[in-house]
Amino acid sequence: MIAIDLTGKTAIVTGGGQGLGRATVRRLYDAGASVVVNYFEDAQGVNRARAEETLSAMDSERAAVLAADVRSAAAVERMVDQTIDRFSSLDILVNNAGVIRDRTVKKMSADEWQEVIDTNLTGVFHACRAVAKRLADGGRIINLASIAAVVGFFGQGNYAAAKAGVVGLTKVLSRELAKRRITVNAVAPGVVLTEMGKTIPEQVRAEMLKSIPLGRFGEPDEIAGVVLFLCSDLASYITGQTVHVNGGWWG
Repeated sequence: MIAIDLTGKTAIVTGGGQGLGRATVRRLYDAGASVVVNYFEDAQGVNRARAEETLSAMDSERAAVLAADVRSAAAVERMVDQTIDRFSSLDILVNNAGVIRDRTVKKMSADEWQEVIDTNLTGVFHACRAVAKRLADGGRIINLASIAAVVGFFGQGNYAAAKAGVVGLTKVLSRELAKRRITVNAVAPGVVLTEMGKTIPEQVRAEMLKSIPLGRFGEPDEIAGVVLFLCSDLASYITGQTVHVNGGWWG
């Protein structure tokens, strides 16, 4: 049996308090890594509560929650500083934070466009730039893309554009950081019934299901398992790639 051992590694997972982020945090922690759950500070404290719940069964010596709005370069820099102050190093960045504001391009407001681009694409840029000089040699960056970048779902012009941008940024960074053996890859899930996935109307989901050869939607742990693999030594020669985890759905 080949076990993935991340003992001694430290990982930041943006948007780590729910959905794919939560599943990823738990996978990395179970493999031995110290984990930082990033969350966006909302007025009601809901996101912090979710982040703390994610860590509820974890050793506080190896787990922490840190607030940072990924749309702010300064906030992301502070989060990276706090992580290194707490755990002495940084080895893994998983860019998972994202939002959706679905509407046809004809009806989409400039604010709805910009909010998705700022979080889902510019937020990835901010985090990657913040860690580029501070990630340990041989480190890992995994960016969450989406099947939407390939299929281009109706009403997701902002989301599809942002995720396509993530794929392009991943390729560029894989070249720029290769000298330090830092690998940069993207994972593009299909439809996964997380909190975000469940916002898709049931009738639309039923139609989507017809396009998936495996006949079901994905589970968060199935996406997190691929992220875990890309964080491991087993994936040391994989970089600049987008791994599609979609049950065989290609539009």
